[in-house]
Amino acid sequence: MKTSDFYYDLPQELIAQDPLEDRSSSRLLVLHRDTDGLEHRIFKDVTEYLQPGDCLVVNNTKVIPARLIGEKEDTGAGIEVLLLKRREGKKGTEEDAGTIWETLVKPGKKARPGARIRFGDGLLVGEVLDVVEEGNRLIRFTYEGIFEEILDKLGQMPLPPYITHQLKDKNRYQTVYARHEGSAAAPTAGLHFTPGLLEEIKGKGIKLAHVTLHVGLGTFRPVKVEDVASHHMHSEFYMVEEEQARLINETKAAGGRVICVGTTSCRTLESATGHDGILRPGSGWTDIFIYPGYRFRMMDALITNFHLPESTLLMLVSAFAGRERMLAAYEEAVRERYRFFSFGDAMLIK
Repeated sequence: MKTSDFYYDLPQELIAQDPLEDRSSSRLLVLHRDTDGLEHRIFKDVTEYLQPGDCLVVNNTKVIPARLIGEKEDTGAGIEVLLLKRREGKKGTEEDAGTIWETLVKPGKKARPGARIRFGDGLLVGEVLDVVEEGNRLIRFTYEGIFEEILDKLGQMPLPPYITHQLKDKNRYQTVYARHEGSAAAPTAGLHFTPGLLEEIKGKGIKLAHVTLHVGLGTFRPVKVEDVASHHMHSEFYMVEEEQARLINETKAAGGRVICVGTTSCRTLESATGHDGILRPGSGWTDIFIYPGYRFRMMDALITNFHLPESTLLMLVSAFAGRERMLAAYEEAVRERYRFFSFGDAMLIK
């Protein structure tokens, strides 16, 4: 299977640059896998497709303002640092936990080991320790106070490269149920939910389960190999609490549907579910790569946004719905002028 098998033509003007004022007023394309049928709805209509006894699984990760703009201490040259992954140091030493991060630095040639970078007039100082996989940099940060508070003051939301507009409200790149900080990108399918819509869903007898997967920037990295099976996925940290695993397993055992909100919730469940179909609580790192031919162990339906051509996310939804059926749905979405990607419209695949 070739990467080019997942190409579709997308006019640039269909890439959503700003979130809608009302989260739940996005459009919703409903794809029925059993009939190949398509329906054009509004997102808040999603409740009509959920049944008592179903379980909606959301990713409660929280995006950190991980984009830092600084300057080299010796030359004053501008430099951008994107926090990717917190690396744990040895407690009680100068490499205390939380001060060392794996980062993406632009331009990389200015960030050789030993280089020092100042942020916010020295409120935060980073020293490049090493160059690791894919050219990422390990940086040790020194500061006075609490790192998260300094980051909130100096950092910007790490919007995807296809969004060129400035985000006016940081909270619009967070889900309303975001809880655990650690993502470099939002689980965007969840951006459509409002507190009122979630209450309506629970009022219908539909269970709500929370899992955590901290989204890395590898989500946006293009597939550079011709053979899909040769692609190496980035790893991301996930967590499934015991009570949530029980809720999801009970839903399955009772004949209810497990409906994932977003590909990140899907990847979490599929990583933590055994061949026996039982979801196991715990935490760890997953680099699961789901593409056509994959047999789903837990997910029965999926709420998701529209994904980039030739991306691993488009491959995942194609594994669930079928490649030809999915590409035909995308062609329909382009014809109907749906809004694409992070701030765009949604799909329900059932």
